[in-house]
Amino acid sequence: MDEANAGRTSGETGANGTPGRPRRPLLLILLALIVGAEAVVMIGVTIWLLLEVVTGQQTSIETALGILVLSAVAAVFLSFVAIHTLRARPWTRAATLVWQLLQIVTAFACFQGLVEDARVGWYLLVPAVLALVLLFTPPVVAATRRD
Repeated sequence: MDEANAGRTSGETGANGTPGRPRRPLLLILLALIVGAEAVVMIGVTIWLLLEVVTGQQTSIETALGILVLSAVAAVFLSFVAIHTLRARPWTRAATLVWQLLQIVTAFACFQGLVEDARVGWYLLVPAVLALVLLFTPPVVAATRRD
């Protein structure tokens, strides 16, 4: 960043007359990437569940459809949160916090035998804890604070 633009605020204009935009903190971008990656995984889970329903691999069609709908809602929710985290919307902190806590609870359930391989719990726990740490860093809080 050059000296001419160093003190520019979001309401000032740049050298070419376009409105200046505040820079996104790197930690905010990293948080959005983590939530975005979780959204991609949920989209994959939703597609996998849809294939299970279509191929008749489930034991209860009602339960399978219910879980499919919930996973689709979660995928859309996480996609929406990831996009708006990049836009530094204040409400994304609460949405991210809730999702990460749910993911941590699911990780501990995996450690207690929900799935055969406890490594799944680590795949859930590590990004959730990292996202929680990022969520409460001063740059992320400052970027998503209401003015």
